[in-house]
Amino acid sequence: MMSGLVQEKDGYEKMKGTDEHHVSPSSGQDEKQSGLDEKQVLENIDNTLKDTDFPIGKQYKGKVRDNYLLGDRRLIVATDRLSAFDRIITALPFKGQMLSQMSNYWFGRTRHIIRNHLLDIPDPNVVVVHECKPLPVEMVVRGYLTGSLWRAYAEGQRFLYGMKFNADLRKDQAFDHPLITPTTKAAYGTHDTPISREKIISEGLVEKNVYEQMEEVSLKLFSFATRELEKNGLLLVDTKYEFGIHEGQLMLMDEIHTSDSSRFWEEEFYERRFEAGQDQEALDKEYVRQWLLSQGFKGDGEPPTLPTEVIVKAVLKYHTALERITGEPLAVRQGDVLERITTNLKNKGYLP
Repeated sequence: MMSGLVQEKDGYEKMKGTDEHHVSPSSGQDEKQSGLDEKQVLENIDNTLKDTDFPIGKQYKGKVRDNYLLGDRRLIVATDRLSAFDRIITALPFKGQMLSQMSNYWFGRTRHIIRNHLLDIPDPNVVVVHECKPLPVEMVVRGYLTGSLWRAYAEGQRFLYGMKFNADLRKDQAFDHPLITPTTKAAYGTHDTPISREKIISEGLVEKNVYEQMEEVSLKLFSFATRELEKNGLLLVDTKYEFGIHEGQLMLMDEIHTSDSSRFWEEEFYERRFEAGQDQEALDKEYVRQWLLSQGFKGDGEPPTLPTEVIVKAVLKYHTALERITGEPLAVRQGDVLERITTNLKNKGYLP
């Protein structure tokens, strides 16, 4: 297993004060805590939230989230859009709700490490957060040689992210300690770009003292999540963190430890599959990435259409990760997603 991680005391602070409180969202419609099965996914295959266009604030659309700037706060809607290789591929039923539920869980669990932007949860797909000045670098922390890093390594590249890699490494091999492989934060429709620590600092993308704090916090978050996930038989393979500045202080923003931003592997199968050279049992969107690669798609040109069986399997993988990590199934809500969100936002005073 991994070694050399920054250790941090377990536990977390509950949100304090009127400005930072976790609100249990009202669904506005019927719901049940029975989790999700294949039948429900198929019944809702076309009931997805692809887009929003609310008449509030200044609007900005990311790959997955729709943002509305409201002065010193921001309203963020997690849509059901699925991105891969920095492209929108399709929409998965319940995806936005599952990502929000998982991210909000981790925001609550990591406040002892760093403050985050979460203020209110007016709907299962929506959060209201502090408006931060985003830092233009994503902190990708990796515990294993896989994904895009492996693909670059397999092509013969040995000097990546300002680090030299040995010539005898294998796919999915665990590193002696987690590595930070930062990327620039790309605008919507463009690709994130790998970058070294030295270049980030020398080009002034982030001040040296701030970047060092980002490194320290990222490793602490990765260490904490690694320990928590191992209790549930999962390996945190890699993940990304995004930070901003709020009132002069570093703040965690965007999402944390979700199936979109992270890779999770089944711990019990890792060693056997690694020794046999087999792909790992993953509970994240790597399943979709691998299907796209099998169709020859790496981000350029028109993405192929996902078959129904691929969509269903992807949704169920997301849900399995949600249950295993948070201990709570998805609260399946019936009815049109956009109508529910609109009703909840009006009831909470965010929409006229």
